Amino acid sequence: MPKYLIVGSGAAGASAAQNLAKADPAAQVILLEDEPYPYYYRPKLWEFLAGELEQPALFYRPTEWYASQNIALRLQTKAAAIRPAEHQVILASGEHLPYDRLLLSTGSCCFVPAIPGVTLPGVHVLRTLEDALAIRAHASRSRRAIIIGGGLLGLETARALSALHLEVSVIEMAPYLLPRQLDREGAQFLQARLQSLGLTIHPGARPVAILGETAATGVRLEDGRSLPGELILFSAGIVPRVELAREAGLSTRQGIVVDQFLQTSSDDIFAAGDAAEFEQRIYGLVNPALEQARIAAQNMAGGQTAVYRGTIPSATLKLLGMELTSLGEATAEGEPLVILRDLDESAGRYRKLVLRDGILVGAILLNDASSVLPVRQLMASRRNVSGFQSRLLERTFDLQALAQGKLA
Repeated sequence: MPKYLIVGSGAAGASAAQNLAKADPAAQVILLEDEPYPYYYRPKLWEFLAGELEQPALFYRPTEWYASQNIALRLQTKAAAIRPAEHQVILASGEHLPYDRLLLSTGSCCFVPAIPGVTLPGVHVLRTLEDALAIRAHASRSRRAIIIGGGLLGLETARALSALHLEVSVIEMAPYLLPRQLDREGAQFLQARLQSLGLTIHPGARPVAILGETAATGVRLEDGRSLPGELILFSAGIVPRVELAREAGLSTRQGIVVDQFLQTSSDDIFAAGDAAEFEQRIYGLVNPALEQARIAAQNMAGGQTAVYRGTIPSATLKLLGMELTSLGEATAEGEPLVILRDLDESAGRYRKLVLRDGILVGAILLNDASSVLPVRQLMASRRNVSGFQSRLLERTFDLQALAQGKLA
């Protein structure tokens, strides 16, 4: 009976466990998680924080469901070491768990810069359910919040704290918001909309210290300004959790290095999700984690039969009545690319399409939900659309018909 061991029950780990249990019903699938909770939707933590979602709605399945799927879920169980040569994982309790195949889906933690004051009470990150509970408790006795990081999670958290009636400021070290998903034009448009809805945005600002003696009272910026706030939240990127892999001698860079089969440098050990680095890239998004988990599970159960070729980056942000979708090479600029833009301030809509050699390779769609599916389909099919280039952004042009191959 094969034994599959999975370390980490986030999106990648839970999905891989389910795929393995289906692919090999006679196998033993063990899923280790050091949190006290089974898999929950981390991207929805901000909705829970805002009071728009009850805690039970965060969970993918109740704990009992795992046993019904022939998955042995072990919560509050920390893996302390891996012995690849012996095919064993050593738990913090001292227990030795043997495996035939091992998946490392250890995820990531939040990056917090080493500046003075980051350990003061009132300084938070939002990565786990426990984080969300702590932030919500602190918000109930705060009036002002400062979010350090104007990316997807930072803006979603800003929205959540605004819903709790806090005055919210957002500090972004890049020259504009969402630097991984937006270009400057789109970011300026988004910033104006957010500020009109009550958020205060500080782009191009660098925090150098958290103020306060016994608790956080604000943030000092590099330019000398001080912003007041009793609740400080860092949302400045992620750090893959690679300690287990590195100490076991596996190849690591920023993440755990994997090949096209999602296999690490050690036989019978695979990796997926935020901790996995494929072709020098870490995605840090749910959809790539799920795709990697599916392919890793298939290869763990049946040999090297499934190939991972990367995932088209896709991110969606719903914020204060606005919806932004960023796809592929959304922020790319310059030759030999063709950049198409359309800004409709009265409709609150901004669109950007990026073409390379007539093929759509990136898009920014702000408040243009109807275009998301056909644009995604055109990118996936890699169809040459140069013959329609001048019409792609016309409101009357049928993008869906083009994506379905109905226009010649």
